[in-house]
Amino acid sequence: GAEEPGMEAEAQELPLGCGGEGGSPAAGRSPEGEERREPPQASVSNGGDEDSSRELVELKVIWNKNKYDVKFCLDSTGAELKQKIHSLTGLPPAMQKVMFKGLLPEEKTLREIKVTNGAKIMVVGSTINDVLAVNTPKEAAQQEIKAEENKKEPLCRQKQHRKVLDKGKPDDVMPSVKGVQERLPTVPLSGMYNKSGGKVRLTFKLEQDQLWIGTKERTEKLPMGSIKNVVSEPIEGHEDYHMMAFQLGPTEASYYWVYWVPTQYVDAIKDTVLGKWQYF
Repeated sequence: GAEEPGMEAEAQELPLGCGGEGGSPAAGRSPEGEERREPPQASVSNGGDEDSSRELVELKVIWNKNKYDVKFCLDSTGAELKQKIHSLTGLPPAMQKVMFKGLLPEEKTLREIKVTNGAKIMVVGSTINDVLAVNTPKEAAQQEIKAEENKKEPLCRQKQHRKVLDKGKPDDVMPSVKGVQERLPTVPLSGMYNKSGGKVRLTFKLEQDQLWIGTKERTEKLPMGSIKNVVSEPIEGHEDYHMMAFQLGPTEASYYWVYWVPTQYVDAIKDTVLGKWQYF
């Protein structure tokens, strides 16, 4: 009867002795407690060592006029970098074109492709919202383009052409026939002006596949294949005559302008020069 209260008192003291130097049961539990605590401490320590061993590189990510300063692991792959860019920009990896000395390979690490501190990473691509916003119906886009073209000033009102047209028709201009399409005459087309206001004649040498542009000073012999396009427009107030340009290069400066072309020959000239030949 006297022992039982003593045992009871000892049992109540056990929780207080956990982790201390009490009796053997408490001492037995203390190592177990320490063992349970040590693995987490060890794993935290290892994790810290692991992070510190990862070499980071500082990058400047540039997308859509925005710049982001990013620290990224040098041993991460291009695919992982795309995921990081996604978190910064909202641009899905599948819609990203990432450039560093060419297209960034997804499977290689930044170390393998020799990315260094301060490297610029260029990103091209649009978010889904941007794509949806741009994807307007084609008809609406075409209407906008047409409206924009309609706003443009007609060629014959532009200053560079006006100074030639204001001289009026040349005295020896060839007669025109409005509303009729004719094949090219066997004689040169003459009685026209060039952009300098000088007289010009056009001779179509079909057997040589050449267009001869003759002025008082000289004659230019142009292979038909060198003429990239032919542009023409009726002259306001004189719609039976056209102003016409032969495109000899990529810029407007390369256009050779001819004024007072009889309207009945316009389509034949275009088809001959551009190789359609439907009038012969």
